[in-house]
Amino acid sequence: MPELPEVEHVVRALRAAVTGREIISAQLRLPRIAPELSKAQFGSRLRRARINDVRRRGKYIVFDLSNGKLLLTHLRMTGKFLSLGLDEELPPHAHVVFFLDNDRRLVFCDMRQFGRMLVVEAKKFSDTKQIKELAPEPLSEDFSLDYLADRLSKSRRPIKHLLLDQTKVLGLGNIYAAEALYLARISPFAIPADLSKKRVERLHSAIIEILQTAIDGGSTLRINLDEEGNSYIGSSERFWRVYEREAEPCERCGARIRRVTQAGRSTYYCPRCQRR
Repeated sequence: MPELPEVEHVVRALRAAVTGREIISAQLRLPRIAPELSKAQFGSRLRRARINDVRRRGKYIVFDLSNGKLLLTHLRMTGKFLSLGLDEELPPHAHVVFFLDNDRRLVFCDMRQFGRMLVVEAKKFSDTKQIKELAPEPLSEDFSLDYLADRLSKSRRPIKHLLLDQTKVLGLGNIYAAEALYLARISPFAIPADLSKKRVERLHSAIIEILQTAIDGGSTLRINLDEEGNSYIGSSERFWRVYEREAEPCERCGARIRRVTQAGRSTYYCPRCQRR
């Protein structure tokens, strides 16, 4: 599943491809992608709207429209956007098609059909349930050391579980949670409320560092909307220090990286460097 840095890369590609374009019409081909709207409602709320900007809130892609509405998209596991000409054949699993004023189509494909779209009034954006529940942006001033310390002090579930809770810490999925804990030298089984001030400081810095590094180029996601859509390619080993490195030596101490299952998901960590 794309995590925050990958979604940021998608947003930047979309911004370059569709900002300033007018949506001539919008075709919802699979109703479950936008369950709160009928096909007719979906089309009418987006028709003739100009895309003023594309931005991100958490893992939601937000299209700012000229008609006072916002189109929110969550890619979930396999959602992706493609830019196609009018004469090009639609790819498999093309569930939403936006016809643009430059004789191109922006197509949303999703093999697993878990992706979701929502159209909301711009003035009600902050009060939208899916947005209201989100924690502060991790690269913003709102994600302060005091904020993180407060959230950690109130929890006694394993730290890895808390880091994956988007209402507490935003943007960390399974990969970056493991990487941040490794950088901070904290065991994924540690109890948040028991962490010392120094370790909280290390974790706060590690979260920011790991996300910023991924956004700046450490991620394995390359985006080319015009040719390949969202393609997960490249060598992740240049970036990941523990994730998917089971039995490999820790780059700090040489101990073998371990993999365990936490809440049904793989957790990778160094048993020597990462203390409870």
